[in-house]
Amino acid sequence: MGRVTAVSKNAEHSFSKHIQEGIQLLKGLGVKGDAHCGETVKHRSRIAKNPNQPNLRQVHLIHEELFHELNNRFHINPGELGENITTKGIELLMLPVDTVLEIGENAKVQLTGLRNPCKQIDHYQDGLMEAVLDKDESGHVIRKAGVMGIVLEGGMVSPGDSIKVVLPDEPHLKLDKI
Repeated sequence: MGRVTAVSKNAEHSFSKHIQEGIQLLKGLGVKGDAHCGETVKHRSRIAKNPNQPNLRQVHLIHEELFHELNNRFHINPGELGENITTKGIELLMLPVDTVLEIGENAKVQLTGLRNPCKQIDHYQDGLMEAVLDKDESGHVIRKAGVMGIVLEGGMVSPGDSIKVVLPDEPHLKLDKI
């Protein structure tokens, strides 16, 4: 069982999000009051390709452990990498597609894929892109900048809320960039 350590949102399209005391997840839409809330895609580059795509990136989650891993070279606080929910105690990157995170009393987020960091991350702190990308022994790219999901059930999410991981039926599919 994991925990929420911080929640954030931003009504404007910018790299970082503002820390909140709580956020409201809306079923099928995302975070109420966040620029990425909606049924269809809200990321500018994706809108340019096809504005009618379903929004599979309604909620962005990052594991707090990443900040500790990077703290020898970078100073990163929750929300600064654009995540809505900062977690602790869950290996988010290792979870399969369609894993459901039951957060707090009612909210449920279904994982859709890995965040694929863009060049804006280097504008935030030089060299950060390289730090959140790695390669495994086979040469495949490892993306560490969090996971994306859709809201299956709405509800309030606040720091301190518990997170229960519910795995999908097998066979499990590895998360990939989305």
